[in-house]
Amino acid sequence: MPSSKALLPLSIPSRLASGSIAPHSLLPPHLLKPPPSLRAARSRRHHLPVSVCARGRGRPAAPDRGLRTWCGGGGGGFVQSEIPGRGEMKYVLVTGGVVSGLGKGVTASSIGVVLKACGLRITSIKIDPYLNTDAGTMSPFEHGEVFVLDDGGEVDLDLGNYERFLDIKLTRDNNITTGKIYQSVIDKERKGEYLGKTVQVVPHITNAIQDWIERVAMVPVDGKEGPADVCVIELGGTIGDIESMPFIEALGQFSYRVGPGNFCLVHVSLVPVMSVVGEQKTKPTQHSVRGLRGLGLTPNILACRSTKELEDNVKEKLSQFCHVPAANIVTLYDVSNIWRIPLLLRDQKAHEAILKVLNLDKLESIALEPKLDEWVARAAIFDGLQDTVRIAMVGKYTGLSDSYLSVLKALLHASVDCRRKLVVDWVASTDLEDSTAIEAPDAYKAAWDLLKGADGVLVPGGFGDRGVQGKILAAKYAREKNVPYLGICLGMQIAVVEFARHVMNLTDANSTEFDPNTKTPCVIFMPEGSKTHMGGTMRLGSRRTFFKVTDCKSAKLYGNVAYVDERHRHRYEVNPDMVPEFENAGLQFVGKDDTGRRMEIIEIPNHRYFIGAQFHPEFKSRPSKPSPLFVGLIAAASGQLDRVLQDCNGHVVPAKHLLSNGAYTSTVHQNGHSKKLAHGLSNGTYYANGNGVHA
Repeated sequence: MPSSKALLPLSIPSRLASGSIAPHSLLPPHLLKPPPSLRAARSRRHHLPVSVCARGRGRPAAPDRGLRTWCGGGGGGFVQSEIPGRGEMKYVLVTGGVVSGLGKGVTASSIGVVLKACGLRITSIKIDPYLNTDAGTMSPFEHGEVFVLDDGGEVDLDLGNYERFLDIKLTRDNNITTGKIYQSVIDKERKGEYLGKTVQVVPHITNAIQDWIERVAMVPVDGKEGPADVCVIELGGTIGDIESMPFIEALGQFSYRVGPGNFCLVHVSLVPVMSVVGEQKTKPTQHSVRGLRGLGLTPNILACRSTKELEDNVKEKLSQFCHVPAANIVTLYDVSNIWRIPLLLRDQKAHEAILKVLNLDKLESIALEPKLDEWVARAAIFDGLQDTVRIAMVGKYTGLSDSYLSVLKALLHASVDCRRKLVVDWVASTDLEDSTAIEAPDAYKAAWDLLKGADGVLVPGGFGDRGVQGKILAAKYAREKNVPYLGICLGMQIAVVEFARHVMNLTDANSTEFDPNTKTPCVIFMPEGSKTHMGGTMRLGSRRTFFKVTDCKSAKLYGNVAYVDERHRHRYEVNPDMVPEFENAGLQFVGKDDTGRRMEIIEIPNHRYFIGAQFHPEFKSRPSKPSPLFVGLIAAASGQLDRVLQDCNGHVVPAKHLLSNGAYTSTVHQNGHSKKLAHGLSNGTYYANGNGVHA
């Protein structure tokens, strides 16, 4: 194809100089027509003039800030600007250095909270440099829980933090992985979209990363029309990791691509305190920043993790050696609960530094003082809780609290809503089994002591047959002893199996997941699933559940609505052919899907609180809107269920009440976080709302 220069007659330059023709009218049609994704984005924004520019290293030369700019060329087009100031998409990148586990995810979420409190709309992106396409096939021991989104995306648990902190609904594309990027580039290469070019990491992989970020940042996630104002991006891993190098290069290019005033880099680093001398050491952070600068990125703000607030001389030293103003260095020191992290950022004026870098500090529509009154109140409420409620968590991943992170969050939301201090007793399901009584009698006794001492029992989801018998025994104990019980996904299925075995006397009842040849299949494999491919083959995402019984606890807890939308992640389901037998024996299936063939919620009517849900209610629990089923469990375990069911006909809704440590009132509460104990998980300890590590 001839170049655009070849299309210019000799008389064109003089006509350009005189202004009689527009420069963009000289370009070939394929450069004038923006891609469909941009045309769709334009339809959601103001209709502004479009100018076209050539891209040099991903950055247009002297763009007109009053125009919405689309740049053609390799790697696709992008929006450069729309209107001066707030109309432009702003990006905040959060990176980590020195060691992993510093709390980049919570830091990124807290930055979003503070900016949102200033009046900005926020969206979030998490970059995971691993080669997996998504987190769906990763072991909870390896990577923590798999968080499920409305669209069925199986993503990193940090996206759960973003949703809970910011009360937004993200999509699978908000989680970028190396696997996704390479797969998209290879698919394009196979289709011939690179026109015979040699496909390389630079520019093709790096361009794909930048295009992905810009495309996803334009998607609204807060239920409002039009794109957000600020996109907070978290880069997983630690600076210097080999696997993250393409992303570092892409983000370095991206900072030039979006232009100055649209990109802010926050680097989270460690400032350790040597126990011998008690001195805060800056050298690890100095080396981390030096490595970051060597890779083409310069931090605008330093967020330093330490056990205590940074001393002034330490800040001055970091400022001198890291080339960051002292006013832009904040300390994320240990606090009593995670609700105080955004307050730390506010108190140290981190929002002012970010707004200044993004050229938003002069806009009248932006509040320079974040409105975080609810965060202040809830942090104080949590610290003041006295009365405890003990919940036995019976599972097989009890060695790592992050394996059940969303469940713990939902329990915390509900317990604070019920004005109770949560105590989680971790019970390994295998320790409840008869074989353990012979092999490890002490562990067997300890597990049963914890179960019997709990106010309520929760059996979360899981896969595989290890520990299933112990979960069945836990469900049996809760049913027979009238102890409040909540079973989620597998927890519901094993409750059905237990009921069949010990109430209906079907001793060989089982799930085909554990015994494919069982003669009494209470739980069967789902028709649309796949037995050979693991990733993305389950019943995933938001599905609708219709209440078939109105006079039941779960329907009342949900506010007597006709249906609810909750997120799923499972391959097996209750055998619909056995439902009449179960109901005749006293087990109610109060919630079903639209076909009536999939069982979603079970209840035992004459039990104090015995509910199982095929879906995962924990994924949609928010501090301001705790999951109704979790509220029911905590309320039943603390003797408040009747009061909760009577309150607004059992509708758990945010209400404006005085926040006090006393009688139950349904109200809003902000987010918490799991506690990672210094010496591993131990039972009988408070499940505190954070431990200062915010990881």
